[in-house]
Amino acid sequence: MALHVAVIGSGPAGIYTAEALVKQSAEPVQVDVLERLPTPYGLVRYGVAPDHTSIKSIANYLRKVLELPEVRFLGGVTLGAHVSVEDLLSAYDAVVYCTGAMVDRRLGIPGEDLPGSVAATDFVNWYCGHPDVDSGMFTLDSPEIAVIGVGNVAVDVVRVLAKTSEELKATDVPHDVLERLEESQVKAIHMVGRRGPEHAKFTLKELRELGELANADVCVRPEEAVVLGVDFPRQIQGNIKVLQSWAAREPVGRPRRLDVRFWMRPVEILGTERVEGLKLERTRLSEEGRVVGTGEFETLPVGMVLRSVGYQSVPLPGVPFSESTMTVPNEAGRVREREYVAGWLKRGPTGVIGTNKSDAAETVRTLLADLEGGERVPDGGIDALLASREVRPVTYEEWQGIETAESELAKSLGRGERVKLAGLEAMLRACRS
Repeated sequence: MALHVAVIGSGPAGIYTAEALVKQSAEPVQVDVLERLPTPYGLVRYGVAPDHTSIKSIANYLRKVLELPEVRFLGGVTLGAHVSVEDLLSAYDAVVYCTGAMVDRRLGIPGEDLPGSVAATDFVNWYCGHPDVDSGMFTLDSPEIAVIGVGNVAVDVVRVLAKTSEELKATDVPHDVLERLEESQVKAIHMVGRRGPEHAKFTLKELRELGELANADVCVRPEEAVVLGVDFPRQIQGNIKVLQSWAAREPVGRPRRLDVRFWMRPVEILGTERVEGLKLERTRLSEEGRVVGTGEFETLPVGMVLRSVGYQSVPLPGVPFSESTMTVPNEAGRVREREYVAGWLKRGPTGVIGTNKSDAAETVRTLLADLEGGERVPDGGIDALLASREVRPVTYEEWQGIETAESELAKSLGRGERVKLAGLEAMLRACRS
C-alpha cells in the first residue's frame, strides 16, 4: 500500500515538501496538497510584486510538481472549517503543515488601529489580487504615505506606490486595482527605518531598482546615511554605497518623491477618526547595541501608514503553537506522532523562497524515517469525508481554468500575459465553467 501524506498549504514550502516526498520515498507515495484558496503557489502568486516577473516565474517550477502523477491539488479546503487534524490523521499516514507566515507584526504604538493604519501584507495582497482583500479596499487619496520598515517587502510597496499605472499595465495587477493606482494622489512616500543603513534588510538588487524609478526622485538625508565602521559584508557595503550616492544627488523634479529615512522610529500614529500624521523619534544605538530614543521628535503629515516590520505565523486549529517564537514547535520538522511542519511555520520568516526547498527536504527525511516499516492508514477516506460535508475541492484542472480566464482577460484589456481575477466568486466561476 502506498504512503499517503497530506500537505497543508500550497505555497513554496508545501509544494517543495510534496516534491521531496516523491523523490525521497523508497516506496510508492501519494501526496494530497490541501489549500484553502482555489489557487496554488502562496506567496509566489500573492506576495511577489507584480513587476518582478523573473521571481514569479518560480511558479513554472512549482507547476511541474503539481502535475506529477503522485501529487493531487485540493483547493478550497480549509483546516479547521472543513477538516480537523483528527480527520486528516484518520485519512492519511502523515500530515505536514506548511501554511507560512500570513500576517504582519504589530508596532505596538498608540493610534495603530486608526483607519488608514494598515498592515503591509494587506496592501501587498490588494495589489496582488488576493481574494481575502476587496479590490476597493484602498483609495490612495492622501498626498503623503509612510511605509514603516526597510526590508524587501517595504521596498516592493514603495516601488508600486511610486510607479505610474502605465508602468504596471503589462503586469498581472487586477484591473480594478490598476484603476485605483491610476487615480492615486500620492506625491510623497516616506520609508522609515529605526536603525541605520548598515542594518537595513533589503537586498542590493531590490534597492537599486528604487534608484531607477522614472516617476520618483529618491532622496536620502546625508546625516542619516553616515555609517561608522567599514567591516561589513559585501551586500551591506553595496547598500551603503547606493544610499550614500543618493544622499549626494539633488532631486530633478519628478512627479513623486521617495524619502528613505534612517535612525527614526514611530512612536505614535496621530489622528482622531483616521490617520492624520506619524510622530517619529530620532534614535541611536546604546552601548549594548539596542535602539534607544534621543528625545528628538518629528511629525510627518501622512494620511496612511503601512506597517512592514516582519511577518508572523498564526496558530492552526488543533496544532501546537509557540506564542514566543510564533512557530510550531518541532524537532527537525517533527511536531507529534505523524504530524510534521515545514517552511516559515517551522522556522520563522527567514530566508528566500529557495530556502524552503532544503527545509522541506529535512522535514521529509524525518517523516520517512519515522514511518519506515509502519502500518498504513487505508487511503481514500478524505474524498468521502469531504463529499459528506458537501465540500467540493477545486482540482488542478479547474485551477487551470482560472489561469485561462486570466489570460483571456489580459487579451481583452490589451494588457500583458495575464490579469488576475478579482474576488473569490470570479475565480470559482472561472474554474467551474
